[in-house]
Amino acid sequence: MDTASAAPEPLPLDGITVVAVEQAVSAPFATRQLADLGARVIKVERPDGGDFARGYDTAAHGLASHFVWANRGKESIALDLKDPRGLEVLHRLLANADVFVQNLAQGAAARLGIDSAALCARYPRLVAVDVSGYGPEGPYAHKRAYDMLVQCEAGLVSVTGTPERPVKAGIPAADIAAAMYAFSGVLAALLRRGITGRGGRVEVSMLDALAEWMGHPLHHTMHGGEQPVRTGLAHAVIAPYDAYATADGDRVLLSVQNDREWRRLAEQVLERPELADDPSYATNAARTVNREKTDAVVAEALGRLRADEAIGRLEAAGIACARLNSVAQLAGHPQLAARDRWREVDSPVGPLRALLPPIGLPGGAAPHMGAVPALGEHAGALLRALGMTDAQISDLRRDGVVGVFA
Repeated sequence: MDTASAAPEPLPLDGITVVAVEQAVSAPFATRQLADLGARVIKVERPDGGDFARGYDTAAHGLASHFVWANRGKESIALDLKDPRGLEVLHRLLANADVFVQNLAQGAAARLGIDSAALCARYPRLVAVDVSGYGPEGPYAHKRAYDMLVQCEAGLVSVTGTPERPVKAGIPAADIAAAMYAFSGVLAALLRRGITGRGGRVEVSMLDALAEWMGHPLHHTMHGGEQPVRTGLAHAVIAPYDAYATADGDRVLLSVQNDREWRRLAEQVLERPELADDPSYATNAARTVNREKTDAVVAEALGRLRADEAIGRLEAAGIACARLNSVAQLAGHPQLAARDRWREVDSPVGPLRALLPPIGLPGGAAPHMGAVPALGEHAGALLRALGMTDAQISDLRRDGVVGVFA
């Protein structure tokens, strides 16, 4: 058979239906990964404004940037789950679903009877995921768990920043960590269901996820007795390893990993060959002790060069380096352009630029990069597919059980 002309393999989650009662970032970002891999994701939102991440900003041509990032490729229905009729619609959706994901405030899902324990008892083949801030029990179970709060509780902020000032990560690291463990947990549970025929519960907390990502400083502290110090962009035990200003106002980060590299840096980039054997610089231990002097000679040399020149010299010398890019520079990154990583996705305000998902499946169908949904956009089609008449749907809309939809 001519493999070049063979039809592409289907996306791995084609045929899987996910129902998500989700908000903010952690659960929506998890289910977006599932949608990218072919799953049908039905997003259940509140009728009074929907997922509150819709209102975070208007930066994406009038839409919220968080929402655009985490919710493409989904179908939206707005239901009042506190009304028995809205809850009944949810259960009718769940009757044919493979996966359920929720990240409501702690205790809210249990009060509605849609926590993972209740749903797995009612629907044995369902994979039911509870995403929480701190887990279902313990003294922190009911604490509010916004991303920056969890970054603080997990110690991430204590190791990020300068010696003088701790700072939070510039991205929602706790949300993303929880999302990716929820995503991989769903995949694992679906694999298990393929063997046993039964779904099962998946529990992920933001604190657990981010604590795992803190593995290096955590083990360093527990077993070495000292917390790693905050060093900004510098490395605590390697020098030079920092970002240095260039003549055109950019900054270039370089990393010298061993003394052979230091010799090449001194001779080919700094044009100070005498520093290769100078006892103050010849070994990493010496350079670390004399970090200020080391940084000064590197900064003086790079400060005479434009960023392109500095990168060229460093690469020619075999020294690891990178530009300290802005977010705008990332959007125009030549590597992303060269590898054709950009696509357009539809939205209520027209096409929006978006990156392909990081998981590549060569030889398979293209990732599903569907539209960003308007609030309740798919309610009519979903309710009719459940067998409801137009009159019944009109009654639900009139009573506010179902949000307005196109």
